Amino acid sequence: MEFMDIVRMLVWTGSGAVLLFILMYVDSLFTKYKDFTEVKAGNMAVTTRLIMKLFAQGYILSSSISVSYHLGDALIVSVVSFIILLVIEGVVHTMIRRFASFDIDGGMQKGKIGYGLFSGTLHLVGALIISASL
Repeated sequence: MEFMDIVRMLVWTGSGAVLLFILMYVDSLFTKYKDFTEVKAGNMAVTTRLIMKLFAQGYILSSSISVSYHLGDALIVSVVSFIILLVIEGVVHTMIRRFASFDIDGGMQKGKIGYGLFSGTLHLVGALIISASL
């Protein structure tokens, strides 16, 4: 391994970490509750969803890095994927709330872990599908 390989690895890893932090912050702006406040308060449902979403975004970033020759391409794919997952999450939550009387956000805010697992699983499945399409 040459010095430039190490530098490249550090730059790609650092850029990915910054992007993941930004995406998680932006995601927290779209929830009906304050993600980080709930995590600090010990809400395991919100914590579970946040961890699963972070894993999903990390998996997408990993997949996009492995097929990209340029850092910018990998970061753009991750941002677009984040937007796709955000839209899908909103649509699914609305449909489930309307047709099944199942309020995922309300259940997570109350600390019901099953709700967090359900919401987080949507992100993981979405990440697998998006990554397979790269």
